[in-house]
Amino acid sequence: MTEQIKYNLDNPDYYENREVSWLSFNHRVLQEAADERNPLLERLNFLSIGTSNLDEFMMVRVAGLQDQYHLNVNELDSKKQWTPEQQLIAIAEKNHENNEYQYALYQDLKKEVAKHHIHFIPFNEAPMHRQEKMKKFFFNEIYPTLTPLGIDAYRPFPSLNNKLIHIFVNLSREGEQQVAIVPIPQLVNRYYHYEEDGKHYLINLEDIVSNFIETLFTGYTIESSFLFRITRNADLDIQEDGAEDLLTVIEDYLVQRRNGMAVRIEIQQDDDHDQDYVQADIEYLLEELGLLERDLYFVNGPLDLTGLGDAIDILENYFPNLRYEPFKPVYPSELQTSSLFKLAEKRDIFVHHPYDSFKPVVEFIQDAANDPHTLAIKQTLYRVSSNSPIISALKTAAERGKQVTVLVELKARFDEENNVQWAKVLEEAGCHVIYGKTHLKTHSKIAMVVKQKNGRVYRYVHLGTGNYNDKTARFYTDMGIITTNEGIAEDATDFFNYLSGYSNQPDYHYLHVSPFAIRDNYIEDIEDEIQMHKAYGNGHIIAKMNSLTSKDVIKKLYEASQAGVKVDLIIRGICCLVPGIPGVSDNITVLSVIGRFLEHSRIYWFNNNGDEKLFLSSADMMTRNMIRRVEIEFPILDKKIHNEIMEILKVYLEDNTKARFKLPDCTYQYVQNDLAPVDSQRIFMKKAQNESDQARTSAPQSKMTWFERLQNRLNKK
Repeated sequence: MTEQIKYNLDNPDYYENREVSWLSFNHRVLQEAADERNPLLERLNFLSIGTSNLDEFMMVRVAGLQDQYHLNVNELDSKKQWTPEQQLIAIAEKNHENNEYQYALYQDLKKEVAKHHIHFIPFNEAPMHRQEKMKKFFFNEIYPTLTPLGIDAYRPFPSLNNKLIHIFVNLSREGEQQVAIVPIPQLVNRYYHYEEDGKHYLINLEDIVSNFIETLFTGYTIESSFLFRITRNADLDIQEDGAEDLLTVIEDYLVQRRNGMAVRIEIQQDDDHDQDYVQADIEYLLEELGLLERDLYFVNGPLDLTGLGDAIDILENYFPNLRYEPFKPVYPSELQTSSLFKLAEKRDIFVHHPYDSFKPVVEFIQDAANDPHTLAIKQTLYRVSSNSPIISALKTAAERGKQVTVLVELKARFDEENNVQWAKVLEEAGCHVIYGKTHLKTHSKIAMVVKQKNGRVYRYVHLGTGNYNDKTARFYTDMGIITTNEGIAEDATDFFNYLSGYSNQPDYHYLHVSPFAIRDNYIEDIEDEIQMHKAYGNGHIIAKMNSLTSKDVIKKLYEASQAGVKVDLIIRGICCLVPGIPGVSDNITVLSVIGRFLEHSRIYWFNNNGDEKLFLSSADMMTRNMIRRVEIEFPILDKKIHNEIMEILKVYLEDNTKARFKLPDCTYQYVQNDLAPVDSQRIFMKKAQNESDQARTSAPQSKMTWFERLQNRLNKK
């Protein structure tokens, strides 16, 4: 018997850096802008999404590393063993490549949309009569909002707003040089649009301002000017220790965040001005902002491509064929003929968003709020929509005398301000509002309704992988169940008591709750699968998640692969695991699906020698989720739902249209084979629509009158 080679699973070569892996994910998002199978306006939208993603990455991840760099903190990252500076250098290299790719795509797409009579043009290419109209528009709508900021001994370098576009202006008068900065306010729409001879033209507002910039500096000559945009650090610490009122602490934190240190500057390329002036001005800006050359990005097109969303909003009214075909989420057929709560008393209910409508989840709270049998509603909220029907239902329940307890996570990144306002609204309505646990974010998705009927108390629990947000549920893929299982209901009760009172984590029957429990249980499940494989030779693990960064989990998956267990990972975003390393990860495949909807569900399955274990979770296998968040993983106990989710996983693994697989060199390649095209998201849309059509066809004909049917429909609303 040959002696088995022992591999050091701490070897940095067996891991990909977290930040570089994220940039690789954003490159895959940009690839959707290059994909000719996508409608043109959707391709523009992927450029917008890529910019929005990158802004947040810079404000949080890069900002944190820059803080460490400036403080001379040389702590190595746990996987690649890189210093903060090494990570920043690698990020800059990859990000500059992505930046060039993104703007090359933008220039290509400008040519493509021009074939459909859509033209993104500079101000000076518009005919004179249109320029005159834009001049009037400038003086009436824009000029009153502009504030030129001179810089001299009496007027220091100004505080520049995060992500806002500015104009840097170099002026002269009688041989005297001056500089000024003009912030361009965010107006309702980023584009000026007009239609002429059946063609559509769009001009950036900042281009209009640039063409009339001299009106702000009468008596001076404009020597040079350029557009720039800075991104600031939004990764400030929230000082929770000793805080008497976390809500007030969060409000103070939001004020501080507006003035975080600059982490990036973007400059729009322009060949019309003296480059000597511009180079000196750029060096001046870098010095004032405390930035290095690697933090400087030149863009071959308009700054801030999130503004393309405004252009799309205009154009989709004229070119609906250049967007995805409309898809209306389907209301589950089983709920069309039965009360949600009555059905839940018989068996578990499964919803797969956005293919299944989010409406049943909203109705779960709405119906409970209006039911006189309801005693209590308890729910966690992480991100909700701006006009949330769930918030309205919780208010209604409290106003009707029901006991309503809501955990509103005030530390939800970039939703802090919204959540502060929602917390106040709910408190005013009479809800008992809690803000979570110190130093932990509550990211769990759970709601419980308690009713009393016929002298008996019933508990109904909703558990999900995604937020209670009716807006994002339209384009995030998530899963959830509604159950009356007694063990899960007891766990839910204990969980809410843990959040609202003072106690250690309870011993749960079915739920795994982080910090720590999810990671530890997952590692135990992997170990069990290893042992099962050694005994029976059929070890198989499938996991779907947004990101995988936990080194403990990765090492255990490597051990599983070394033992011969087949491991299939479906990971949309960050993946620090490297598949296909001989002797380490030969038996691991990694797929990333990027498409019309944002893949967001977390699914964990173990073959367990045929006695399968299947879990859904709010948590990815990330270090932060394991130790700094309150997350829930829950089992799928209903066999029918279990089988349905396994069919869904099978479709993902067969995707050869929107799936890419990760190679040992950490690049991604589209799945290519000779099989019939499989687009997982399209299949799920078609399946939902087919089931809806079948339910409509097989539904018994109503004997109600037209008026009764109308009345019934109005009552449902």
